[in-house]
Amino acid sequence: MEFRPCIDIHNGKIKQIVGSSLCDDKNQAEENFVSEQDGAFYADFYKKDGIKGGHIILLNSKDSEYYEKTKEQALLALRTWPGGFQAGGGMTAENAEEFLDAGASHIIVTSYVFKDGQINYRNLEKLQKAVGKEHLVIDLSCRKREDGAYYVVTDRWQRFTKQKLGEPLLEEFSAFCDEFLIHAVDVEGKASGVDRDLIRMLARFRITPITYAGGVTAMEDLDMIKTCGKNRLNVTIGSALDLFGGQLSYEKVLEKIRACEEE
Repeated sequence: MEFRPCIDIHNGKIKQIVGSSLCDDKNQAEENFVSEQDGAFYADFYKKDGIKGGHIILLNSKDSEYYEKTKEQALLALRTWPGGFQAGGGMTAENAEEFLDAGASHIIVTSYVFKDGQINYRNLEKLQKAVGKEHLVIDLSCRKREDGAYYVVTDRWQRFTKQKLGEPLLEEFSAFCDEFLIHAVDVEGKASGVDRDLIRMLARFRITPITYAGGVTAMEDLDMIKTCGKNRLNVTIGSALDLFGGQLSYEKVLEKIRACEEE
């Protein structure tokens, strides 16, 4: 289990939000934390501890009046620590190169590889060709539906696809990417604890590394991820960290997870 930092950017600000509240209409989101610091500050903060593999997510659509300000912060963070972060949010085969040139180690993609709720193989193959499998992360963030299954959600977590998240889908996508990023959207930003069922399901998959995000509130949640995830999943923590106004000590979290890495 490794710690993967995050820098989420919305309306040109570094924020932590309630994931399920994000809405393109009027650029709305329920905010847990809004920083006065810029992307370079957080990139430099993680850089001092040598923590790589985190993600920078642009949470505005390209049609948003705030998109350029959000993109500016993302590029600033990437240039502050080249190779330290992955970049996601509105990524396509056409714009991926700009973020790689700015220093992104990987491009994170969701919506571009789905169309009308189904996998868009044309775009998936096009993106893989543009950036290379070794530079591609597929975001399969999900929400649970009435049938009890988890479904991939796109368009900043606002739209359900028809794709159930499970080992068959993970295995299929593994042929195209280097890693997976999976937010448990129903608990993201709510400080309500992690999604144990999702973690157990993800832990059964061993082919490609997975980073889990969502609901970490206390040290006990890290123990839960380690146990239920069989120490195979990497983890992101946002709102709960003292860096973002939360109660969890960044230093203690780092110490605990590094101990897990050594086991």
